[in-house]
Amino acid sequence: MVDLPATPLLDTVRSPADLRALKPEQLRQLADELRSETISAVGTTGGHLGSGLGVVELTTAIHYVFDTPTDKLVWDVGHQCYPHKILTGRRDRIRTLRQGGGLSGFTKRSESEYDPFGAAHSSTSISAALGFAVANKIAGRPGRGIAVIGDGSMSAGMAYEAMNNAEQAGNRLVVILNDNDMSIAPPVGGLSAYLSRIVSSREFLGLRDLLKRFAKKLPRPFSEAARKTDEFARGMTMGGTLFEELGFYYVGPIDGHNLDHLIPVLENVRDAEEGPILVHVVTKKGKGYAPAEASADKYHGVQKFDVITGAQAKAPPGPPQYQNVFGEALTREAITDPRICAITAAMPSGTGLDKFAAAHPDRFFDVGIAEQHAVTFAAGLAAEGMRPFCAIYSTFLQRAYDQVVHDVAIQNLPVRFAIDRAGLVGADGATHAGSFDVTYLATLPNFVVMAAADEAELVHMTHTCVLHDTGPIAVRYPRGNGTGVALPDVPERLEIGRGRVVREGKTVAILSLGTRLAEAQRAADQLEAKGLSTTVADLRFAKPLDEALIRRLLTSHEVAVTIEENAVGGLGAHVLTLASDEGLIDGGLKLRTMRLPDLFQDQDKPELQYATAGLDADAIVTTVLTALRHNSAGVSEGARA
Repeated sequence: MVDLPATPLLDTVRSPADLRALKPEQLRQLADELRSETISAVGTTGGHLGSGLGVVELTTAIHYVFDTPTDKLVWDVGHQCYPHKILTGRRDRIRTLRQGGGLSGFTKRSESEYDPFGAAHSSTSISAALGFAVANKIAGRPGRGIAVIGDGSMSAGMAYEAMNNAEQAGNRLVVILNDNDMSIAPPVGGLSAYLSRIVSSREFLGLRDLLKRFAKKLPRPFSEAARKTDEFARGMTMGGTLFEELGFYYVGPIDGHNLDHLIPVLENVRDAEEGPILVHVVTKKGKGYAPAEASADKYHGVQKFDVITGAQAKAPPGPPQYQNVFGEALTREAITDPRICAITAAMPSGTGLDKFAAAHPDRFFDVGIAEQHAVTFAAGLAAEGMRPFCAIYSTFLQRAYDQVVHDVAIQNLPVRFAIDRAGLVGADGATHAGSFDVTYLATLPNFVVMAAADEAELVHMTHTCVLHDTGPIAVRYPRGNGTGVALPDVPERLEIGRGRVVREGKTVAILSLGTRLAEAQRAADQLEAKGLSTTVADLRFAKPLDEALIRRLLTSHEVAVTIEENAVGGLGAHVLTLASDEGLIDGGLKLRTMRLPDLFQDQDKPELQYATAGLDADAIVTTVLTALRHNSAGVSEGARA
């Protein structure tokens, strides 16, 4: 921790306007206090730490130099925005981060006028900032668009699509490339900072503009020579040729932790008449907190921790996490099958594929934040006879939906999709919830869509994916730990489109898809205690449906309930369609569907999220009892009557 002066400056800053009233020589003290406050807050709540610590000085400098919120500041992804939230009037709530009813772990428009654009997926910031810049330009209003984007997010094509169209924004668009991996930068030092300050100055830009206009009047060979000389000179010292070709004036690299370098460069950029401008800032993830700096992932995401020692609170030992079960199962499968390949989009450990990468490095591909490319790359592998597994979070697979439809489904290519983080995800909230994949995949011809009820089922389904060569297939599973069931020594190949009955009854039928099966079984216990004989079925497949099993259950029970961790349009809709097409609801069957509500749920503990959604055992029991009390036969698409 940093030793702070006796009089905290941070206590006097309730908004960026207060920050801008400080003297430049006070900003170092303020940044140190801001870093300490961020560490203390995340130590209390857990969350993203390293990325925020890396931008403390940059956050301070941006709000000091630019006129936020008139100038619209857009943080790419947003997990680095905790210092920003502290400086923009939310310090009193910063210890509610990622808690139920508290602050979001990302930027959120409804939270503050200083969050002009909500973000939690990468590579959107430049497009959004460009929109703000052009809108203000058209309307004749003051205000720039400022995008802060990390070097990892720059691996996604959307960032370059935005930059390719940014010229019309002129000097109203500023892109700050936060390079915290030294992936582009040459060594940063005094000479680099001096050059950056010089070339961003109004005098240099004015002279450059004058020379450019003069060069245009020269014969073409001389004009081209002048242009190339300028680019060569700046490229030798700055490294900005790529960005220049995209229409940006490049400044950098700059030490992102040196306020004496940052402030004058950003002031020059603010006052520049030429644009758009890209400022290349080099930072260190976890800066200023020794445990984070020493950690391999720079404390990217942490549990609650002891601020003095850095020791994170350990969860009690429990069943293995689903992502690790999948990663280990696929790694074993690949030992005997050289056609298996694994692809992820910048999430090797998050998807469990770090294990596969260690064992089979020649068949592992981390394509960066490029889900569209990942899917079509997998399609190409499949077309050439390989067995590719595309392991992507449910919420991120949405970004590649056109590729799933056009490049995989239409061509009926056997790409295997391992869909992690299916269902609600707790502290990350609505932006990371996997609420829609059953709906958006099961509507596609040729697709097989499975959902694992527990970790043993995930092993079987992974094996089933390996052997399914007749078209695309997907298995979804949630975030977190499994149920504790024993893992099979030898995986079983499941019959496509066949479910299983785990409990047989006569009056009530609960048709479950995915990990709500445990809640369905608890509900069955409660219903049995009330004298209602209950069948529980694990359908396993959202597509193709086990029509024979569904038909039997709907025609032999008084009440049937479907339950799934997915929005409307998933399993329940497909079962209703089957029942309607075959006239099964004409005879008085009470059929109810339970699924995620039609809203974006904020962060909370997962068990509370599911209770709020009406997808726990108590809600199932209530749904059944209400249906039985209903006087007339009917069908409902509501989670609760």
